[in-house]
Amino acid sequence: MSKLLAALSPTPSGWSTSTHPCTWDYVECQSGNVVIISLASQSISGELPSELTHLASLRSLSVRQNFLSGRLPSFANMSRLERLNLDSNEFSSIPQDFLLGLPNLRIFNVSDNHKLSPWQIPSYLTQSTPPLESFSASNASITGVIPNFFDSFPNLQNLELSYNNLTGSLPGSFGRSEIQNLWLNNQKQGLSGTIDVLSSMTQLSQVWLHANAFTGPIPDLSKCVNLFDLQLADNQLTGVVPVSITALPKLVNINLQNNNLQGPMPEFGNNVKINVFGNSFCIGAPGPCDSKVTALLAVAEGLGYPITLAQSWVGNDVCFDWAFISCEAPGNVITVNLQKHHFSGTISPALANLTSLRNLYLNDNNLTGPIPESLTTLRNLKVLEVSNNNLSGPIPVFPSSVNFSHGGNLFLGKNVSTGGGSPGSGRNSNGSSISAEIKIVVGVISFIVGMVMAFGSYKYSKKRLHKMMVSEKGTAASTEIKKRDIVDGGRNFSAHEDGNIAIPIQVLEKATNFFSEENVLGSGGYGVVYLGELDDGTKVAVKKMKDGATHTKGMNEFQAEIAFLTKVRHRNLVALIGYCINDNNRLLVYEYMPQGTLGHHLFEWEKHGFDPLTWKQRVTIALDVARAIEYLHSLAHQSFIHRDIKSSNILLSDDMRAKVADFGLVRKAPNDKSSFETQVAGTFGYLAPEYATTGRATNKVDVYAFGVVLMEIITGKKAVDETLPDETCHLVTWFHKIIRKSHNLKNTIDRTFDLDDQTFESISKVAELAAHCTADKYFLRPTMEHVVNVLGPFANKWKPLRPEEIEKKYGGLDIHMSLPLAFEYSSIESLSFTEAKLNGHRLNQSAHF
Repeated sequence: MSKLLAALSPTPSGWSTSTHPCTWDYVECQSGNVVIISLASQSISGELPSELTHLASLRSLSVRQNFLSGRLPSFANMSRLERLNLDSNEFSSIPQDFLLGLPNLRIFNVSDNHKLSPWQIPSYLTQSTPPLESFSASNASITGVIPNFFDSFPNLQNLELSYNNLTGSLPGSFGRSEIQNLWLNNQKQGLSGTIDVLSSMTQLSQVWLHANAFTGPIPDLSKCVNLFDLQLADNQLTGVVPVSITALPKLVNINLQNNNLQGPMPEFGNNVKINVFGNSFCIGAPGPCDSKVTALLAVAEGLGYPITLAQSWVGNDVCFDWAFISCEAPGNVITVNLQKHHFSGTISPALANLTSLRNLYLNDNNLTGPIPESLTTLRNLKVLEVSNNNLSGPIPVFPSSVNFSHGGNLFLGKNVSTGGGSPGSGRNSNGSSISAEIKIVVGVISFIVGMVMAFGSYKYSKKRLHKMMVSEKGTAASTEIKKRDIVDGGRNFSAHEDGNIAIPIQVLEKATNFFSEENVLGSGGYGVVYLGELDDGTKVAVKKMKDGATHTKGMNEFQAEIAFLTKVRHRNLVALIGYCINDNNRLLVYEYMPQGTLGHHLFEWEKHGFDPLTWKQRVTIALDVARAIEYLHSLAHQSFIHRDIKSSNILLSDDMRAKVADFGLVRKAPNDKSSFETQVAGTFGYLAPEYATTGRATNKVDVYAFGVVLMEIITGKKAVDETLPDETCHLVTWFHKIIRKSHNLKNTIDRTFDLDDQTFESISKVAELAAHCTADKYFLRPTMEHVVNVLGPFANKWKPLRPEEIEKKYGGLDIHMSLPLAFEYSSIESLSFTEAKLNGHRLNQSAHF
């Protein structure tokens, strides 16, 4: 208390070194121990001394509304502390552990300390699980995402985080919390994603989310019967305002201005103060919209009310300047063209209400769910194009007059419990395409066989998971591709035309010893990965999606990963072997990568008993990953964006070669190379700043994340490490500071390196590349082709394998191996021959069929 007295100016009234602190004003004691210090609004300045931690009996400290400055002391392990009011001061920084080990903390307030250095809400709060009732940190320089742990505090009623620089989406734990007052308004760059979680927060009283970047519709809040104040202005919300909001019994204040809300203008009671200006309502007063407007808004609802439609579907006449809509007098909609817009969601049955509709184009999106049976009632329909989506369920039967195209939908027309099923009858455009695909596959097989013959005969490998053969039956039109089999206990399980095997759950249970803990390879937000071994000895990695995969988002990612890996193959992408859908189980089966993840080797090598990676190994791994991303961006038949490149998604083989994994967030890039808008997804620390703040994705999102991985490879440090001090916990920020002072680079390099001049020169060049990849402005980042060219010279010099080396390494080519594996193997031989001829020049060779 003497240290505190000496640090404050002016001296608080009644405080003196000549008297015992328990006699001072604003101080309360019990049994001679200080339990309360209340110096609120005393116009004092100075700094709080670190010795405050010695007040072991302190329960409440209030210094709010003063002029205190300097670094806040750590309150770690003050086990009796219940109240901490530090708001409205001028503190400059917060120590990393300042709230660690406070099991009785109920009230915390550090709001209105705008001079604080950036900091993040500490994840260690859940370690002691204090009985928090109020957490206030508005205008306090908080950065990062909102932690997903607020359901851990059953007493928490007030969460105030306004006027900070929080990014990302609202965490799902909000829906399981008891929060009543939620203030998240006016974030510097803006929170994003939907506000759907509000519908589960039935105890809400006050919600301030204005001045952010939230998208999607306003959810049904009918269960939030205590809500009296709802502030959603200045976002990017779309869709129709739910009627349930207008009936909330306690609502007295609502602000929806400056969004992209559609449909009829909502009508509230006379006692409600409202502001709904600056939206896209069909008419300027409460009342119903035109029936065709209502039908098309239902279509937008199925797609999640995308903002592109909200901004162009304005007014009450769909034939007047509505994008993607064509009409014929008098006001009849004849064409709806929503193809190639990366829309997700479902096809609305309300399309059947557009009775004059002739042409419906929904192809090349990410649509899921069934094709509505109601579309078969459209008497004027001539063209229905839904190909290249992720649709499922039965295929409706359309009249022969309808040109119906639905190819490229993995689960459409199949019984998802068995992977079987048959399409309905009716005219469609798939017959000719199937024949064409057969010819392509036969041609590819012929190409492979030709290469094998050119390089000589090799012994057949007897252990293979997949078998593919071609047989002729009569004419070319009757050519049939026999499906690959997976053999278990003498039973054969066939693959489908998409090339992936639907594996029975019993096979995977047996392979993984019924998903025992001893077989666990890793876990994450998606679920758990298990090691499995099939009857023939083949080891596989089985990803068992968590129960949430049965919901729309999880199912979308599950289907997207299968659809993506069906379309692309590359030596540096982990291969999908099969999948399983059984009741609530969703499982993906991959080739097994025995050396685990790059993250294990960089950050936990001692724990796992690994030797530290050498620089040559690391730069070779980096080159493998760069080639995989380069393939996705520019060498595949379609450009893709991975969106979740990180060290834990990079898997290593026994010879320490890398393959990229986890494709649940992959999206097709626009053909014109421009950005597209999507819900922000990925991992904090690897997110490009423009993507985290706006949701606009380009392939430079992957370049940024790859740059972060390069930094991890160089330093051995994680992208985000909350155990480090504030100034070094965010790798990219810290690394850029080091690069600007190049003489410090040696101090940042992983200590396990055997560093000589040549190695340091190589590391320096790669460090410059990492900084280049993580430039703040996306257009300043290089392409992955450039990255590959820079990394190539630092990896092991390539030289072609001799036939006997191929024989030893790959065991020869088996005519019964799967087509992707055969192609990958044969391309190695072809690459050896071609690169030898080109005197070592790099050839980008991709395998796609």
